[in-house]
Amino acid sequence: MKLLSAIITALLLVPAGVRADQTVPVRVRVLTYNIHHGEGRDGKLDLARQAEVMKAAEPDVIALQEVDQGTERASGVMQMDELARMMGMHATFGRTLDLPGGAYGLAILSRWSMLSTDTEPLPSAVGHEPRGALTAFIRAGRNGPLFQLTSTHFDNSRDGNDRMDQAMHLDAMLGIGSTPSILAGDFNARWDTDIMQVFAPNWMNPSGGEPLPAPAANGRPRGRGDFVLYRPEGSWKVVENTILEDNVASDHRAVLTVLEWVGSS
Repeated sequence: MKLLSAIITALLLVPAGVRADQTVPVRVRVLTYNIHHGEGRDGKLDLARQAEVMKAAEPDVIALQEVDQGTERASGVMQMDELARMMGMHATFGRTLDLPGGAYGLAILSRWSMLSTDTEPLPSAVGHEPRGALTAFIRAGRNGPLFQLTSTHFDNSRDGNDRMDQAMHLDAMLGIGSTPSILAGDFNARWDTDIMQVFAPNWMNPSGGEPLPAPAANGRPRGRGDFVLYRPEGSWKVVENTILEDNVASDHRAVLTVLEWVGSS
């Protein structure tokens, strides 16, 4: 990861950002979605339904969690490949766990080509499910910035010790440097927790004080753990931040954040 960061830093010396005199702003429509291996709240495996949810948001890039590739429970379907086909996007997979018949983990979909990708394991206690972070370096069209997009999924143990270690590790890995960055995923923690406040010094949260709770299937409020974060603050302007209406296709609701590139801070 250090070598990859050095390469990207060198690439950033080539002018890539938009200038103030350009009339068309460069916007990046970011979607994060925990797809629950394709299974909805009704117990049905239906990737096409999830693809329709994503298509409605017209995303440029998508950070996915809980993706099955060829597993028995997914009937051998390569879910990332199938979603990429339905969405008409480039895709990359980050394995975090082997399951019968295949693998399980993270994915990134992008309408732009990905320059490079890397999967980083995150700290996990013995006996806990392995977790990771998948990062892709993407240029937002011809005139947009070169940025890194990371999809991640933190531990869900009650004590939160793994989540804290994972937050500290990921922030140290991604939170320093000049590369414009977007971090998205299922953190299994509210923004006002000590875990998420690890990110507060280096990352901006478009939803601020978490005004958009994600309701559970029975209608009772549930703490939200899905976020899109970005940095540096002065290089991005938040145009939109919303939770998609669909509450059936997965046990999570997708979060859409639209960022406009305004140049180096």
